[in-house]
Amino acid sequence: MTGPLDGVRVLDASTLFAGPLAATFLGDFGADVTKIEHPRRPDAARGHGQAKDGVNLWWKTLGRNKRAATIDLSSDDGGDLLVDLATDADVLIENFRPGTLERWGIGPERLLEANPRLVIARVTAFGQTGPLARQPGFGSIAEAMSGFAALTGDPDGPPILPPFGLADGITALATAYACSIALRHAERTGEGQVIDMAIIEPILMLLGGGITAYDQLGYLQPRTGNRSVNNAPRNVYRTRDGRWVAVSTSSQSIAERVMTLVGRPDVVAEPWFATGRERAAHGDELDAAVGAWIAERDLAEVEAAFARVEAAIGVVDDVAGVMANPQYDALGTILEIDDDELGRMRMQNVLFRLSATPGAVRHTGRQHGADTAAVLAEVGVTPEQLAALRARGVA
Repeated sequence: MTGPLDGVRVLDASTLFAGPLAATFLGDFGADVTKIEHPRRPDAARGHGQAKDGVNLWWKTLGRNKRAATIDLSSDDGGDLLVDLATDADVLIENFRPGTLERWGIGPERLLEANPRLVIARVTAFGQTGPLARQPGFGSIAEAMSGFAALTGDPDGPPILPPFGLADGITALATAYACSIALRHAERTGEGQVIDMAIIEPILMLLGGGITAYDQLGYLQPRTGNRSVNNAPRNVYRTRDGRWVAVSTSSQSIAERVMTLVGRPDVVAEPWFATGRERAAHGDELDAAVGAWIAERDLAEVEAAFARVEAAIGVVDDVAGVMANPQYDALGTILEIDDDELGRMRMQNVLFRLSATPGAVRHTGRQHGADTAAVLAEVGVTPEQLAALRARGVA
């Protein structure tokens, strides 16, 4: 199977989540991705999350559509092999601390000399410059520094970090987007470039207008739990049979329909009800009405009533509920695929559906170093030379 990125060659020399996931997104749409790991220190992501029979499960998704090769990039021979591979590549994704590739003699200057069309995506916690550039950091640090954690949680509680790699995931999307732009430029001009991607930045961009509001008004958005400072009612509510549902009324018409449904049409006529921000200031009253109405009814009745008046509602589901949800089934969001170690398994499908050039999962994450011989053979490494590289710990 091919895709719109068929013919694009990607070297994924990054670890953990942001960089590797960006490479996964490119691979899902046809790019030939080669995952490069240290011969004796595999990507730490292979040890994250649950395992079955000693086989890591998250890696099956994170490593999908990638060939797996091992090279010690810190060695002279390993650095030379990376340059050889980069000569015929279109994208290199790396996330070593700034200065590391330069110290190994394989920085952007050498790589771009070998391949002027190469796109080099450098994904780090804090970017390539600045006082923190060489400090260690992860997505959780970005979630804290960006202002996300300060906004998340109950008003009288502590800041909350998400229980998954949110900043990493957002950065992965941004990196794949940046690579696509840079590839388009290289296609038109023959000129490669360096992408400086700091994990602390993409999540900040998605936090709304907080910077401008502080700049112009000195306004600091408080923690509001599940409420919003921009509209109400907006919260999670418990049904009579113990299920939780999320209700959102971002549009005025839906807010009016919800309050009429729950028996409070009187508030719709109030002057303060005319804007989302004013409704948010009356959140206690609106929440009490919606919460009480939902608490008196089972989930099925609540969902049917909201559907009847065309109001927005969603069940708070865990992954078991997600996998049983007919909407996800209709969209094909959950993919079933064969794995060479564990047999039939399910995982998230590609991110979106393209009518003319759809993406596809061609295979699941491969074992550490499974494709080293095939990958290095493409740059002229013979079986005898590979044996010597392995004996020296380079591959």
